[in-house]
Amino acid sequence: MTDAKVFDELWQVICERAESAGTEKSYVRHLLFHEKGIDKSLEKVGEEATEFILAAKNGVREKTVGEAADLLFHLMVALKASDVDFSLVEEELAVRRAGMHLHD
Repeated sequence: MTDAKVFDELWQVICERAESAGTEKSYVRHLLFHEKGIDKSLEKVGEEATEFILAAKNGVREKTVGEAADLLFHLMVALKASDVDFSLVEEELAVRRAGMHLHD
């Protein structure tokens, strides 16, 4: 099992890229500061969600894993574009997980 800190590390990189000087080129900055605004990162979430669905539906395990990673990454970038800190999502998941124990 992989350390769940990978999400925290990825979030940190996304934030660093978002806050870096405007002259630095990166894919994250391309998505966050695109002329379409937030629409660009949201379009990527939709695109990656569709690709994930198709890979899972077709039972292609390796492609499903790759598309899931793409979807999670682009979702995190879209959260940054929405000015929503990833820690809030983690907290919400923790609350929901804790609530599951009440019904077990």
